Amino acid sequence: MTAKTPVLVVAAVIRRFADAEKRILIVRRGPEQSGAGFWEFPGGKVELGESPEQALQREIDEELGISIRVGEFIGEADFSYPTKLIRLRLYWAETLQSDLVLTEHDAFKWCLPHEIKVDELSEADRPFVEKILGK
Repeated sequence: MTAKTPVLVVAAVIRRFADAEKRILIVRRGPEQSGAGFWEFPGGKVELGESPEQALQREIDEELGISIRVGEFIGEADFSYPTKLIRLRLYWAETLQSDLVLTEHDAFKWCLPHEIKVDELSEADRPFVEKILGK
């Protein structure tokens, strides 16, 4: 049996600039996506030749139509799906924008970190909740 090579995926815990309450953005996976109905931190795969930060900026622009400033690295974890292994890297990010255009997700919400319902979150994102609560 051969070990799977992980696919590098990045995601962002996005805050709105100057939001004193430090709400963060979570998005719900659309009906055509795997894991439909689960909430997640937005992001996607790193393409060949991209840094994780560049990939994150590109993915957020493609999926949400907003620009972000990528900040501090939160952490990394591997997650095994039936057909693939992903290595998820999570970063803090900020945006000046609040109007989103959803292209892959069917809902979004700005919430306080303690309002995240872990059991409604994508399994790959769940290990990071405690680190987010600490900020």
